[in-house]
Amino acid sequence: MRDVLNAALAASAGIEGGFWHAGALHSAPSANAPERAGGFLAYAFPSYPGSGIKRDIPEAETPLILSALSAASTGVRSAAEIAGRHHDAVVAIACPVNGHTGLYAWTLVRAQSMLVRLGDTIVATFAVVLALLFAVSLYLAFALRAWRDKLVRLDTALSNDDADSAGSIPCPGEPELDRIAHAFNRCTARTCNAREHASELEIRLAQAHRVALLGTLAAEVAHEIRNPAGAMRLKAENALAGDACRQQSALRSILGQIERIEIQVSRLLALTQPVTPRLEPVDPATWLSESVQTHDELARGKNVALTVACNMPTASTSDTTDRPVFDPAQMRRALDNLIVNSLAHVRPGGKVHVEASRRASPCGARFVLEVADDGPGVAEAERARIFEPFVSARPGGCGLGLTLVREIAASHGGNACHAATPTTCFVIDIPWRPSC
Repeated sequence: MRDVLNAALAASAGIEGGFWHAGALHSAPSANAPERAGGFLAYAFPSYPGSGIKRDIPEAETPLILSALSAASTGVRSAAEIAGRHHDAVVAIACPVNGHTGLYAWTLVRAQSMLVRLGDTIVATFAVVLALLFAVSLYLAFALRAWRDKLVRLDTALSNDDADSAGSIPCPGEPELDRIAHAFNRCTARTCNAREHASELEIRLAQAHRVALLGTLAAEVAHEIRNPAGAMRLKAENALAGDACRQQSALRSILGQIERIEIQVSRLLALTQPVTPRLEPVDPATWLSESVQTHDELARGKNVALTVACNMPTASTSDTTDRPVFDPAQMRRALDNLIVNSLAHVRPGGKVHVEASRRASPCGARFVLEVADDGPGVAEAERARIFEPFVSARPGGCGLGLTLVREIAASHGGNACHAATPTTCFVIDIPWRPSC
């Protein structure tokens, strides 16, 4: 009977069954027929998913099987009993065996609902998707970390101070970043070539500038010397052809022209030598008064009022901590040039005013000298180049006095300029002390 069951149920997955005899409902099992113990004659489960061969009837479903058998024994062709659970159902079916009175066949199947099977499929699919997402996330995390490390190396190479001089930076090994590195290397190469070309042009320009400057200097020197030399030649010729009185006048004129040439040569020599100030504390009031007094006679001879003002208290002879520090001799040369320049331009009856003051600035106190006059002033177009060599607004001027003033002011860490005023006003502005 077991073989019959195995053959019948082999093609039905998940179905188990057996034979049962009706006499078991009314009599106890016989010791001479152990096969019929409990009324069950045979049992088979050929598609049992576990290991080995299942031979025992499921105890949990035995009441359900007996209920179906009891219903079938009442004369019904077949009977079925269903026991439902949370997510599945157990179905027991029983029917009589034709030709064998009291013999019944039964089957048992466990059926899951469509929702349960679908839920299992969804859970399995979701688990697979989660596993794939985790794998992809892990891959992307490692890829992004490697990309970030390469980006950091590229950033370090670009921010390196020696990147320009090195000429190139290494490629990080990432296609997108490699393009940036190649572009930077190409730009660096072009920059180096441009720098070399610019350096060559600067050298050529400097050479051309020196040649042009030498030409300008030679022309200006020749002009400044030729004019006095021509005047001396004319005076000498007149003296030779004239009487003793004319000879004396010619000699005095020649001496004046020689003095003019000497002044010109001295100023040229002064420009070729660097101005090295010898700094010392100076009483500004005393120094200013003594410097201006030397020009009183020239001012009276031109009928020009020369005034001076020192807007600072007279310094103590013993306390030098609050005195300005500069080279008194060099600054006097600069002031002399400004005063002489003003006296040469102002008309008779005019005024020249010299003033010294202490002024505050963001970098500290400043010592300021101003020389102003009521002369015709400097044209707006000439103010930008009035301090250049050989530029003069006065006929017969050599154009070197203001250049020397600017050099002396620069040697003290300051500057010289023409004030933006309607009248003529030149300013020398230097630090009160070198530490400022």
